[in-house]
Amino acid sequence: MRKEPHVHLTRRERQIMDAVYERGSATVSEVLTELPDAPSYSAVRALMRKLEEKGHLRHDASGPRYVYQATLPRDRARRSALERLMRTFFDGSPSRTVAALLDLPATELTDAELDEVADLIERARRRGR
Repeated sequence: MRKEPHVHLTRRERQIMDAVYERGSATVSEVLTELPDAPSYSAVRALMRKLEEKGHLRHDASGPRYVYQATLPRDRARRSALERLMRTFFDGSPSRTVAALLDLPATELTDAELDEVADLIERARRRGR
């Protein structure tokens, strides 16, 4: 049984994971080209090794290179991170989590986005019945 990856990631680790998710799989060199203000090749390689130790990445050898892939599909990783955030900061309450998100100063939802949220709430109500 594979253990669930640790959720906490540094900014640079998140950037690396974004690059791997975007490509589906990636070598250190490929990730390096995606990073803003990229550190050295060896620094990226060390970070990817750390992400592998944390359980976020796995690798296959392709000749002399390692090709990395995420251990979880992106949607499952998002869900896991969100569940941990909700438990840690919002007492496990989905409504408190959504209320905090909607209360952020930078959150200006369009009418279309508000309609989408309303639709999601309605679908959740129907599932609950």
